[in-house]
Amino acid sequence: MVEIDPDFIQAPEHRPKLNVIEAENIPVIDLSPILDDNTEKDPLVFDELVRKIGSACKEWGFFQVINHGAPIESREKIISVGKKFFAQKLEEKKKVRRDIVNVMGYYESELTKNVRDWKEVFDYTFQEPTLIPASIDPDDKEITHWNNQWPEYPPEMRETFQEYAQHMKKLSIKIMELIALSLGLPRERFNDFFKDETSWIRLNYYPPCPNPDIVLGCGGHKDTGALTVLAEDEVSGLEVRVKSDGDWVLVKPLPNAYIINVGDLVQVWTNDAYESIEHRVMLNTEKARLSYPFFLFPSHYTIVEPLKELISEENPPKYRPYNWGKFLAARKRGNFMKQDVVNIHTGQFKITY
Repeated sequence: MVEIDPDFIQAPEHRPKLNVIEAENIPVIDLSPILDDNTEKDPLVFDELVRKIGSACKEWGFFQVINHGAPIESREKIISVGKKFFAQKLEEKKKVRRDIVNVMGYYESELTKNVRDWKEVFDYTFQEPTLIPASIDPDDKEITHWNNQWPEYPPEMRETFQEYAQHMKKLSIKIMELIALSLGLPRERFNDFFKDETSWIRLNYYPPCPNPDIVLGCGGHKDTGALTVLAEDEVSGLEVRVKSDGDWVLVKPLPNAYIINVGDLVQVWTNDAYESIEHRVMLNTEKARLSYPFFLFPSHYTIVEPLKELISEENPPKYRPYNWGKFLAARKRGNFMKQDVVNIHTGQFKITY
């Protein structure tokens, strides 16, 4: 990791504020009513759970879940293994460095006047391999494969990470089912979108930063996928921009809880009923931070557009349809190739009436 350029100045919209509110917490939701398959044992309890999910999605776009059923042991293992990997010398980590051919793997962010993030990252896909369009050309039907790169050390990394991913997939689908019910849709309305999913997991390592007031661990952004399931170690740093007043709120993670946020795909599918919310990561001067989000992404052939059940004459579609695989391929290509235009984003498909 390079040292901070003393001349570096954050863009005003990303520069850390001094008056960030430390909220008691974003909404906290107990998922214990769905820990077994018989979720209708107590209809009143279950209906209240669905209502809370809908309210959190509408008012915040973020919430924490407790009593979620994901094994704590799996979470503890991925933290331990992740720390071992990032503790290695840079030349060892670079052996699995991502590039335009192998888009999954390790990379480190260098701090320049054009790059805000101060972190190291390791990415891996849920499906091995993951099917993805070979190009962003709308007429090109060729499919390619994204394969994971696994390091020699730690030797248990592949098995540990794959096991953790299975638990995150199961949890994210349960939450998507609750979101569907909160919208008055059939419980499994979203499930077919993830048949041949392109989901992946990222390990973020944020080293201690001597000047956290002028640089971010991760700049303000919204997630492009359907759902993000985030876990982090004991060092907090995630901030969420509140919908009601635009203030940044520091999220205080609960022990063994997962932080959930809806992404741009849910915003499009729900025709803006539920919105994807901007968030960022602040740094710590003394402690490193490790976080590991699971990004729930649909099949590459998914055409993303507002659900027909949620549009009407009074509420016409607010987005043009787009192909998810082509969108994702374009986003990934932007990591490796200098482009003349801003990287593709969901807002480009917004309809203006």
